[in-house]
Amino acid sequence: MAAPLSGMFSGQLPGPPGAPPGLPGQASLLQATPGAPRSSNSTLVDELESSFEDVSELRNELQRKDALVQKHLTKLRHWQQVLEDINVQHKKPPEIPQGSLAFLEQASANIPAPLKQT
Repeated sequence: MAAPLSGMFSGQLPGPPGAPPGLPGQASLLQATPGAPRSSNSTLVDELESSFEDVSELRNELQRKDALVQKHLTKLRHWQQVLEDINVQHKKPPEIPQGSLAFLEQASANIPAPLKQT
């Protein structure tokens, strides 16, 4: 009973049951239009070559975008470090004491004493 049913589905030719994929009796996964019979083996080769080209293009695009992401991450790390440096500087206590009297005391401490005249 298996022999009369073997050609029942579109795209399948009568063939021995359990035949390896790609031989008559099996539908190809790479066919452009499902259910349409393959015209020749060159169509399958063309489809495979096209798929490999697509994969190659996608791989190149992925590498390009990965490089762009790395470039931007480097810039982000740089600016993050700049911001951290600025925050550290703002957290340091000021070296000059606050207030006018303290400022004058600090400024006068740096002035050398006058030389004595004899």
